[in-house]
Amino acid sequence: MKVRRIVTGHSAEGKAIFASDATVDPIVLEQLQGNQFHRLWGGDTVSTFPDDGSPPANPRYFPEVGGFRFVMFTVPPSATVLPSGVTPAAVAAEMEEKLPGLAEHMEPEAPGMHTTDTIDFEYVVSGRVVLELDNGATRELGPGDTVVQNGTRHAWRNPFAEPCRMVGFLVGAERKI
Repeated sequence: MKVRRIVTGHSAEGKAIFASDATVDPIVLEQLQGNQFHRLWGGDTVSTFPDDGSPPANPRYFPEVGGFRFVMFTVPPSATVLPSGVTPAAVAAEMEEKLPGLAEHMEPEAPGMHTTDTIDFEYVVSGRVVLELDNGATRELGPGDTVVQNGTRHAWRNPFAEPCRMVGFLVGAERKI
């Protein structure tokens, strides 16, 4: 699914302008059918104005301390069949190529579990999903539900028949423990 992204900026005189109106293609992981990621915006430095609306540099999936990311992602149903011959090494390699830094946070011995040094603000657009924490506690979320994820170890599970589409805003944070 393509997502329309409109970006505003400033003219040389400091007046508001539409800097771009474009579609963002999903990043699709062939090794993990049904997963889609849209990297909509982000940066790892303090934003300044006036600007021309150009995307800031944000090479890694998760932001550094003080950085941010605006993303959309799809959690496919657990029953989604993976291509034959998929190996954990192939999945990690594809993740690193297409979504740098994501795979290093995933736990191979506990599929789906991950921990990041970010505060994540997430909104369920469509479908349903289960948020699982490291102690086994779960909460089901549906359209309109939100989550503020404070750097906790967690996994997204989709035991339902339809994909779950979510929007997230991630902010790099400093872990003190």
